Amino acid sequence: MSKPLSNKLNDLVNNAAISLHVPGHKNMTIGHLDRSLSFNMDMTEITGLDDLHYPEEVILSSMENIKKHPDYTAHYLVNGTTSGILSVIQAFSLLRGKYAIPRNAHKSVFHGLDLVNGDALFLDMAISKKTNQYLGPDVSFALEYLKDSKMGILTYPNYYGECFDIQNIIRKFKQLNIPVLVDEAHGAHFDLVGFPNSSLNFGADFVVQSYHKTLPALTMGSIIFIHKNAPQRDNVLKYLSYFQTSSPSYLIMSSLENAQAFYENYDVHEFYKKRAILIETLKTKGMTVVEVEDQLKLNINCNGYSGYELQKIFENKEIYVELADEHQILLVLPLWHHEDDYPFEKLLDRIMSMDIEIRENHKLSDVHFQLERGTYYSANIEKTKWIDIDKSEYQILANYIVPYPPGIPMMFKGETITKNMIKLMNYWNDQQVRVEGIKNSKIEIKDE
Repeated sequence: MSKPLSNKLNDLVNNAAISLHVPGHKNMTIGHLDRSLSFNMDMTEITGLDDLHYPEEVILSSMENIKKHPDYTAHYLVNGTTSGILSVIQAFSLLRGKYAIPRNAHKSVFHGLDLVNGDALFLDMAISKKTNQYLGPDVSFALEYLKDSKMGILTYPNYYGECFDIQNIIRKFKQLNIPVLVDEAHGAHFDLVGFPNSSLNFGADFVVQSYHKTLPALTMGSIIFIHKNAPQRDNVLKYLSYFQTSSPSYLIMSSLENAQAFYENYDVHEFYKKRAILIETLKTKGMTVVEVEDQLKLNINCNGYSGYELQKIFENKEIYVELADEHQILLVLPLWHHEDDYPFEKLLDRIMSMDIEIRENHKLSDVHFQLERGTYYSANIEKTKWIDIDKSEYQILANYIVPYPPGIPMMFKGETITKNMIKLMNYWNDQQVRVEGIKNSKIEIKDE
């Protein structure tokens, strides 16, 4: 039997690929996770190892040691942040009202809405002048718009590391007694010195953090923090058992425990020192570094180059970035620390060896984001067919169109397809961007 996946992974290892993407252990070079974990620890619920779905012993003790804020209890997720989001949405499904969500919600939010046939109100959105991406809800929205909502769901920070006034947004929901779920997937390192404040400080009812994205934990290792006064608390815990495997990985859980210890003992000095050196090296090569609130994220652009072209230049040097879009590439930096194993000098050498020519600015495509409020309907579309993108104008989308990463739907099931949408889909195709919902230049539409 051939082993294409294993072969590809081994190729990356053998080529000494350098990670500027998630997970936070950066190919096991950050946090010494490989020294803390052993494949011998891949066990099951034998005597003494407790049960994640009914924790009473070591797992309960381990979770109780996760004390990021005194008002919250921590619960391990071995099926990623997605399982926490699905559980919260499910727990509120029988209550009256709509969910209030931003347009940059992760696809797991929309999957959760579809599972419960839940409708949602889109919040007015603000666009970032730095990254040309959704920043967050426009804080000026009127409370009247929210009055029929049963839950607010927020994405913080955005994928590019930008923050908004989430404290003010949560306060608005709380004025109407509307509970709040925060998808803080990229904020497990927040509250470290110099980094943004976590939404745990602002009274959100549920906060889900993907420890594996920025801390040294194994992929799929996340934590949901539940406020002591959160409504539907018991229901959320019940659905966590529904949406997580009945055979949870003890390696993942142990890695979460180790990641928390890393977080609690982390000294930021080495990080800021190396970050400054990396920024100067990138600038030396003619690249522009766009800094944002989360200093673990750097957005890089260069005159005359699209983000997709920059990504290829980096990958030709075996440096792998988090994502690329038309404007930029996104780097997720390591949490460098004393005696880490990250190949920092090799990274600098490879960047200095890049061949980047002087170009004039290239013309960006005229793509318009939707910013206004609206309603998302989760009705199922039973009868569908696949057609060419170029023939799809005025048709009804039967599936989401999701560039991945970041996994944020740009076009929604049930939307009427416009010329601008066709233009954008063709652009992604031309640039060979990975997009869920597009296959061989075809998309799925409602079949009348």
